[in-house]
Amino acid sequence: MTALITVAIVDDHDVVHAGIEAWCMAAQPPIEVAGSYTDPAELDPAELAGIDVIVLDLQFQESRAGLDVLRRFVAAGYRVVVYTMSTDSATVLTCLDYGAACYLTKSEGRRHLVAAIQAAAANTPYVGPTMAGAMADDHREERPALSPREQEVLLHWFRTDSKHLVASALYISTATVNTHLARIRTKYAAVGRPATTKAALIARALQDGLITLDDV
Repeated sequence: MTALITVAIVDDHDVVHAGIEAWCMAAQPPIEVAGSYTDPAELDPAELAGIDVIVLDLQFQESRAGLDVLRRFVAAGYRVVVYTMSTDSATVLTCLDYGAACYLTKSEGRRHLVAAIQAAAANTPYVGPTMAGAMADDHREERPALSPREQEVLLHWFRTDSKHLVASALYISTATVNTHLARIRTKYAAVGRPATTKAALIARALQDGLITLDDV
């Protein structure tokens, strides 16, 4: 039996809350909206204990602190799907660098948002049109220098949920797989682009052209 996915919505427009709740109820299987909040400044991440995914707007009438809110939720260990109006590539990439599981614009609608919530809950990547465009246009130089072996480990790990299978395929130990992955994460953190989850690491690899969507 599939576990019920729970989400919290953080947006200052009632119509957005109503629309997302309707989409979640109609999803298969249904997604439970376990929290709805309009003012992120008053929201303590501890209030969201047990929530699988947070759907977060970046623009609020009383505050423009959306990026700070995103960073706070990610630091608290939550998977966050940014769902906002901005199509600016720099904003998209900044949100991914801060650890967002996915970035969607509100014009991308129900199909993409439901799929992104389901993917975030499963700690797997989801790339919508705006996010894909931003990553394709990313020409920043802040990219870690991964060795060929690190890239090989990374690609094998993306294709399976088992580090043991990666170890078997590459004729190395599971401990060595863990060492490579830890080193890769350290390299990303060192250039200011932390990737603490598998989904975040996949997003980084997509951004940097190490893999394509066909590889995952």
